[in-house]
Amino acid sequence: MKAKAIVFSGVRQIELAEVTLKPVSSTDVLVETWWSSISTGTEKMAYNGLIPSPPFIFPFIPGYETVGKIIEVGDHVNQSLIGKFAYVAGSFGYEGVNAAFGGASEYIVCPVESITVLDGIENPQCGIALPLGATALHIVDLAEVENKKVLILGQGAVGILCAELAKLMGAKLVAVTEPNPNRLNCSSADLKVNPETEDVAAALAGHEFDVLIDSTGIMSAIDTGLRFLKFHGVVVFGGYYQRMNIDYSQAFQKELSFIAAKQWAKGDLERVKELIGKRQLHAGKIFTHHHQVEESITEAYLQAFSDPDCLKMILFWKADAEPQNKACYTTE
Repeated sequence: MKAKAIVFSGVRQIELAEVTLKPVSSTDVLVETWWSSISTGTEKMAYNGLIPSPPFIFPFIPGYETVGKIIEVGDHVNQSLIGKFAYVAGSFGYEGVNAAFGGASEYIVCPVESITVLDGIENPQCGIALPLGATALHIVDLAEVENKKVLILGQGAVGILCAELAKLMGAKLVAVTEPNPNRLNCSSADLKVNPETEDVAAALAGHEFDVLIDSTGIMSAIDTGLRFLKFHGVVVFGGYYQRMNIDYSQAFQKELSFIAAKQWAKGDLERVKELIGKRQLHAGKIFTHHHQVEESITEAYLQAFSDPDCLKMILFWKADAEPQNKACYTTE
């Protein structure tokens, strides 16, 4: 079977190309993609050739944020799944092209265990938020925020979701720092600080934080954040860092603990799905931009990679894939 897919064909080279799907096995499902999204972390690094290792060997199909409708199932898969929307974490079901992670395709063949059926979510488009939501949930789980003061550096998509989840999970106070005013306005934090227009020390005066969560990857920001941690405070690194270079004296003097958050834990995708379904996690706020796949796909990626106001770019694979109500929840 043939399908159109987004292919990174070389460093800073993106095209919409025809690829060949592997046959549907007895334990696979065939998904027709309606929406996918662009990762401004992993995919940006891969686009610039900064991950020269498998599975990021050119040419490759990116994508681990995909939602589509199940249109075919293998012989050993429950037939009742046909017609349901599902989140797809990616696919290796291609011939002649690498998959990293392979979700940016018009049709996807993948094992049934790699999907999350989106029953219980009013707007299935919100399934795109599952991986980032699960990542944020895992970070907040590791931080053990209940009854604690939490400082979050950066209000990108993950940082915004961390702030909302920290409040949901019983944090005493959630403060955030973010230089982009649109991102800061989107945050649900109790205390919001713009380090470019405010004195951070003055804004956070009187607070000693139990937990620092970083979602910036900026060492100078982390150094500043460490100043506001209490003795025996905890730092959770929520991004991906090629190198760590922070002021060790603060870690030494306060006997700080450091935790690296890899991705999400087993069961987190389902937990996030339930929170979205119950309207407890307002994932729709991170969907700021959208683009039709057929309309200059390179332009969409470049905007997602460079526009600071673009929290999350949604790609529409079908002309009728955009629901009239774009929100992932209804304000009552």
